Amino acid sequence: MQIGIHKALSDEYPAIINLWEASVRATHDFLTERDVSVYRSMLTNFLPEMDIYSAIVNGSLQGFIGISGGKIHALFIYPTARRKGIGKYLVDYVVKDLEVTQVDANEQNKQALGFYEYLGFRRMGRSALDGAGKPYPILNLELVMPRL
Repeated sequence: MQIGIHKALSDEYPAIINLWEASVRATHDFLTERDVSVYRSMLTNFLPEMDIYSAIVNGSLQGFIGISGGKIHALFIYPTARRKGIGKYLVDYVVKDLEVTQVDANEQNKQALGFYEYLGFRRMGRSALDGAGKPYPILNLELVMPRL
């Protein structure tokens, strides 16, 4: 499988938001329907504040990663494209080419935590509330020993 990465343009944001929602619905079972709606509207405002890199497979958007200030703020893959190396490819790209070393992840998202820990990220801190002030604890992870 050939994965291409490019920096996303603002006209790609609607497709990225749709991908985000499909991914969240498949992986964030702790969120309520209202939460998904609130976060979706927040994402629209948050995307321009990050550098977004899209993963394209066979001409189709299959995942994206959002970074800012040396930290991964978003990594989402279409449910049908999960476990095919796209997430690892995106993380590898931002770590090696853009020197990203940190990520925050929902404590309840065990799959994401396992993924980041497998790649060499280690827990460095914890916030009881997420960035929106909701009671979804966030774990702060830092790359200690890359497996990339």
